[in-house]
This record gives sequence, structure tokens and C-alpha cells, in this order.
Amino acid sequence: MMNCVIIDDEPLAREGIAKYVQEIDFLNLVQTCQNPVELIKLLDEHRIDLLFLDIQMPKMNGIDFLKIVQNPPLVIITTAFPSYALESFQLNVLDYLLKPITFDRFFKAANKAKEYHQLLSKPVNPDIQKSETDVDYFFIKCDNKYEKIHFKDILYIQGMQNYVTICTLKGNYLTLLYLKNLEQNLDSKSFIRVHKSFIVSVDKIEAIDGNEIIIKSHRIPISRNYRDQIIQQVVRNKLWIK
Repeated sequence: MMNCVIIDDEPLAREGIAKYVQEIDFLNLVQTCQNPVELIKLLDEHRIDLLFLDIQMPKMNGIDFLKIVQNPPLVIITTAFPSYALESFQLNVLDYLLKPITFDRFFKAANKAKEYHQLLSKPVNPDIQKSETDVDYFFIKCDNKYEKIHFKDILYIQGMQNYVTICTLKGNYLTLLYLKNLEQNLDSKSFIRVHKSFIVSVDKIEAIDGNEIIIKSHRIPISRNYRDQIIQQVVRNKLWIK
């Protein structure tokens, strides 16, 4: 069961979304709010898993809220304005629903939130958990299957809004994950962030050509913010010079 909150300054909009929530058995509506200011206190008092968040509201709009709140719950935007979509996805929202919202579209977004929430909250059995050094693989959900990914096979990982593509020696795998959450589970000595959208396997790097990393036939961009760290970790201690 996912605890959710609806934030919208329009009473009819709150009522309509609330009716949709009541039709979905894995959603539990904790409260509705007229603006994000009311929500901030609520987040301190309750476990909230999912927000249905409007954008244009008095006191504070939804975009400003996402920019200032630390570690927000999963967020599905509900708005009449399509122009905020790009900025919203850059803030890692899970989905973007345009009013008027049909139930089919709402259910699809809610189900996406359910799958992602289950992935993040999957418990680990301490009786079978290996030590970190022994674990050489992980599983992802991909095309309704659970795919085993070996760390040694990863070439690079590309983030795309709410998804990542994991490029490996065996093929590419698309899954519903945030790049920043996946990065937290990678060994920082074996994998390095080279761009806001890319993480690469250090031992798969074949060359650094200007502002690009070459891995097999792939050319991965290097962000200026990460270049010094890349040179330090990948090149400097292994550079042979006269």
C-alpha cells in the first residue's frame, strides 16, 4: 500500500483525483492540500510515498517546491500546462499528467509508481545477504522479466528522465530507475560519473579523446564539472611519461 497526498489549489481537481485514488487498491489517500506549504508539515508527520502535485498554485508552485525540498517522495505532476514538462522531468518526477486526466492515464502513472516503489523498498534477507565484496551482480526489471546484470559486464549507464539504459557486453537493458539511485549502489572505484546522464565502468575505458570517453564503439560525453575527477581517477596514477 502506498500512502499518497494530493496537492492542488482547485477543489474540483482535488476531488476528481481523490475519486481516482479510491478506485485503486494499492493507493491510500492520507490527505489533500491546497498548496505545498501545507504539505511540508505533513511530510514531517507521516510516511508519504507518492505525491500528485499541481504546478500553478498560490504561495508556492509545484516546481519551486521540488527545487527546495530534500528527498521528496515519488512525484506525479497533474497540471493543465504542458510547458513545464521538461523542467519537471529534470527534477526527476515520475510522470506528467495533463488535465483533464482520464482514469486510464491516471492508472498507468499510478502503476508505474507502484513498480518503482516496490523496487526501492524491496527488503533484503540478512540470512542470505552476501558481503559487499562477494556480490558481483544485481537484478533489474526489464520487459516484464527480471534480468541479471553482472558488474563486470557493464560498459556504461545512461540516464533518461525516469529510466536508465545499462549498456553491457551482452546487450542493452532499459529499466525504470533514477540514475542517482543506481549510482549509490555502484562501487565508486569501479564506476565513475562522467556526465549528468552517464556513468562508465573505469576498466572499460579505452581512451579519453578531448571531451569524450571511448568504450568500444561508443563515445560518451565528458561534462566539464567531472573532467578533473576523471583525469585524477582514471589517468594520473597510471600515466607513463618521460
